[in-house]
Amino acid sequence: MLWNKVGIVAVALSVLLGCENQASENPMLEIHGRTMGTFYGVKVVGDFPGGQAALQSEVDALLKHYNDEISTYDPNSSLSKFNQSTSLKPFPVSQDMADIVISAVRTGERTHGVLDVTVGPLVNLWGFGPDKRPIKTPTDQQIAAARKRVGIDRLHVEVSADHATLRKDVPELYVDLSTVGEGFGADKVAEFLESKGVHNYLVEIAGASRSRGLNAKGDPWKLAIQKPTDEIEDVQAIVRPDGRAVSTSGSYRNYFKIDGKRYSHIIDPVTGKPITHDLVSATVIASTALEADGLDTALMVMGPEKALAFAQENNLAVYLVSKTDTGFKATYSDAFKPYLVKPSS
Repeated sequence: MLWNKVGIVAVALSVLLGCENQASENPMLEIHGRTMGTFYGVKVVGDFPGGQAALQSEVDALLKHYNDEISTYDPNSSLSKFNQSTSLKPFPVSQDMADIVISAVRTGERTHGVLDVTVGPLVNLWGFGPDKRPIKTPTDQQIAAARKRVGIDRLHVEVSADHATLRKDVPELYVDLSTVGEGFGADKVAEFLESKGVHNYLVEIAGASRSRGLNAKGDPWKLAIQKPTDEIEDVQAIVRPDGRAVSTSGSYRNYFKIDGKRYSHIIDPVTGKPITHDLVSATVIASTALEADGLDTALMVMGPEKALAFAQENNLAVYLVSKTDTGFKATYSDAFKPYLVKPSS
């Protein structure tokens, strides 16, 4: 299954890689796998109950459970069933699903609708969802028709002590949680590890990561923000998140071309069209990967100037990379500076 954030290539747009690959002084378990149409990796320093085999099995099962909840590619997922329903009555969902939607709606409101998880009809129209890729670009009439089914104010979440529901104001409302799914998954794996008594770990799901404690060398974890190229080893900057979550989104890998013009997978809900500005990568450090995952997408829609201004006004730790005629230009907010170990060259 391929998710909108990583799209057709199913790779993270700015992969956050652990930078500690040298010989270890402390024992470390390391597992890898696939989830949500992309990859994941987990490093645990010290012991895990049942060893590496148990770690692999339990993390795989955990991520499969959440993928089955929120995938738009699985017609039997909870989210797909909500999208297929044309009822305007409350639709029962899990508390986890409600939590994801609540966070996404809050981020949407915080960014004045720039992040909109109901943008699915436009994502599909432009060929970055479960539907087939278009042979030609959509017409203005097609975009206008799709926008009538889009609007975060048309999605409602209701939660009580014993149940949670989603409700739509228009029958055709379509929710796509792929912009926050990776972050949510990283948070859940981190919570799982904590519940098992693990306090030194690194969790990565594509561009979203959670870490805590020390690596196998006994040092704080460091992560690399990839330079916006096709070379994974090409590092733009190195950060030390100090136990906070990190998420990166970008526009330089997931795209297609029609008649020689390049179309990004990131759709501006206001215009209904792919972004066209020069911002190619946005990294956010926040308390949860779910929050960071939503914000990095919103910043990508805003563009470099508006994104930096928004970060400064809201005291957000944000690192932006823009494409220029002479290469790449990095800028970052004041709140990001304390996390930088190695700025861009």
